[in-house]
Amino acid sequence: MRIVEIREATLPIASPMRNAYIDFSKMMLILVAVITDVVRDDKPVVGYGFNSNVRYGQGKLMRERFIPRVMEAEPTSLVNERGDNLDPHKILDCMFKNEKPGGHGERSVAIGTIDMAVWDAVAKIEGKPLFRLLAERHGDGKADPRVFAYAAGGYYHPGEGHQALKDEMQSYLDRGYTVVKMKIGGAPLADDLKRIDAVLGMLPSGCRLAVDANGHFDMDTAVAYAKGLSQYDLFWYEEAGDPLDYELKAILRNYYDKPMATGENLFSMQDARNLIRYSGMRADRDWLQFDWALSYGMVEYLRTLDMLRQHGWSPSRCIPHGGHQMSLNIATGLGLGGNESYPDHFQPFGGFPDGVRVEDSHIVMPELPGIGFEGKADLYKEMRTLSA
Repeated sequence: MRIVEIREATLPIASPMRNAYIDFSKMMLILVAVITDVVRDDKPVVGYGFNSNVRYGQGKLMRERFIPRVMEAEPTSLVNERGDNLDPHKILDCMFKNEKPGGHGERSVAIGTIDMAVWDAVAKIEGKPLFRLLAERHGDGKADPRVFAYAAGGYYHPGEGHQALKDEMQSYLDRGYTVVKMKIGGAPLADDLKRIDAVLGMLPSGCRLAVDANGHFDMDTAVAYAKGLSQYDLFWYEEAGDPLDYELKAILRNYYDKPMATGENLFSMQDARNLIRYSGMRADRDWLQFDWALSYGMVEYLRTLDMLRQHGWSPSRCIPHGGHQMSLNIATGLGLGGNESYPDHFQPFGGFPDGVRVEDSHIVMPELPGIGFEGKADLYKEMRTLSA
């Protein structure tokens, strides 16, 4: 078997909203199709992938470096020992040929997006949902299809007041979420505390709020927010400062003893390891948000999980950034703590397959081959245009 073609297309996902650091007016998303010569139901098996939201397109990197390396490789060098399926580990090694270590940036996103499409194809060729394949190959062999998901939103919108923010959060509660997240840091501390009070004031008993500063704060501001946030019982205080400022995180824990979260902007096992070594993150309460799709893909994420275990961290403390179905499969198959969800934003790429309902901030994964993109009609419509 072999890969016949790899196609990519850059699509706009622009929006007028913003977080504490950036706006979304020029955001893009790259879609990839890995077309194989394996036939199922009289059609070639096609694996699909896309990069996580809040990024730009990496099509040029793919066209100039990573796709040619895969297509120029001897097909037998990219398949498993039986020769009946693709080997994602070998394909990653192929894409990384002649690449220096470090300097991850957009390179890790380009490779990770192709990797997503490869895993989708691998599971489809096996005729299994990806979460079950991952449990068999890299987990404990068991996959509980019920998985936690929280609703992310609460962005800053032009002219939006507290009522609009509360209405948004209520819409998530109405859809079955009990944990919701909002942005902070895009307004003065006093104003943000009023926004938090407004949301907490409408949340029913048993529901929780997480807040996310998107890495915006310097040390003094991060500490000031920590002191202000300590009065609340928040689900977590996310990404207070620069992702690589491990000292800030280590100092911040002296002012905030409740759960913190970070990691979505660390794009390799090595960077994740430095976070664990030097940031003082606490394995008994804090959360890690490494987004495998931005971090060279599933193979690298498996290396990251191995590193975490060696440092005393459970995979259950990982809730990946991204809000897409691939991370849902990983969370379910590998026993992570759950996954982010965007019920309203970044559509049609966010959300779940059609008919999947949220109850008590959990969903039950459908038994769809591969990642399950075909179960979401509006998303699959976009994907089919790339592989037709």
